Amino acid sequence: MLFRKSLLSACLLVPMAARSDEAQQIKIDNFTFTPATLTVTKGTAVTWTNHDDIPHSIVLTALGVRSKPLDTDSAFTYQFEKAGNFSYMCGLHPAMHGQVVVK
Repeated sequence: MLFRKSLLSACLLVPMAARSDEAQQIKIDNFTFTPATLTVTKGTAVTWTNHDDIPHSIVLTALGVRSKPLDTDSAFTYQFEKAGNFSYMCGLHPAMHGQVVVK
């Protein structure tokens, strides 16, 4: 029984890419993107939601994508249609960075 619990626990810790039919979330809170790196499959929509008390924006330079400033509890969604590693930042606070890995 202990072996089965250990095996099950080990399996639960293996990260998996999100399926394209699932919306994936990135939270903005305390000047941080969480998760900092998100792995998804092609066709997945990713939504960033701002939980800070000040505006933030999303800039995916390599894709030429820029959101409008997001007020508290506002969200921005982008659907990733091609594979690659896509770094992004907050257009209002350039020290804030994250990455979406699309497989």
